[in-house]
Amino acid sequence: MIKARAIWLFFDKTVGMIMEDKRTIIVGASRGIGSALAKKLAEQGHKLILLARSEDDLKAVCSYINMKYGFGSAEYRVHDVLDTGSVRGLLYDLISQLGGLDNLIFVSGILNPVNWDEFELDKELEMLRINLLGGAAWIGTAAEYFKKQGKGLIVGISSVAGNRGRAGNPAYYSSKAGLTNYLESLRNRLLKHGVRVLTVKPGRVETNLIPELKGMFLAVPPEKIAEDIWRAMLRKKQVVYTPWWWRYILLIVQHAPSFIFRRVNI
Repeated sequence: MIKARAIWLFFDKTVGMIMEDKRTIIVGASRGIGSALAKKLAEQGHKLILLARSEDDLKAVCSYINMKYGFGSAEYRVHDVLDTGSVRGLLYDLISQLGGLDNLIFVSGILNPVNWDEFELDKELEMLRINLLGGAAWIGTAAEYFKKQGKGLIVGISSVAGNRGRAGNPAYYSSKAGLTNYLESLRNRLLKHGVRVLTVKPGRVETNLIPELKGMFLAVPPEKIAEDIWRAMLRKKQVVYTPWWWRYILLIVQHAPSFIFRRVNI
């Protein structure tokens, strides 16, 4: 009887520890990669709070998750990442609501179409503010919390587009390059404090950002990206290219001479 009780207590404690590692906030979870990742993590037992600007889309994602995986599996808050001044108060409010925090995932991003002969400052600043400054606000504030806690995981969705300065959309590529470097810097700073930082570099994704990518060569659905992110989280990866073949494509891109790269219309 005593032995059986000891086994049960060990099992109960172990389950509790596992569940404690699954309190997760996803910023930018209403569509695309964020929505697919929310559903994947809910399947794995994560307790989720989802953030985005579109309340209707957030409601739809939460309703799907709660119907499939149990009421209370996912909740949402409407939030615009351009409102960087509200991040600290909101984050700590959400942490209180969850009873703690184990994972902060920043997915929010925007890709404004830019013509080759176009230099439109409003479009470029919007991409830089959402993709980079919004990311820094959430990721940096979470980093401060996790450092004090002595553990935690930050996941930032960057892009293969940030690996080099291509001519097609300078602000978008720069925003992703900046986010990649910011995540790497935090990884190096937080490692000794028990905090992990994962940089995700998707290639072409069939999302609403670029509808014409659906069916395009090398483009994959967001569910594939979500699967790769989940596996990278489990395996404690530092950087993941998704799908995997982009790592090798980017090796070629990274080492192409400038006089050739300047002539590539991408």
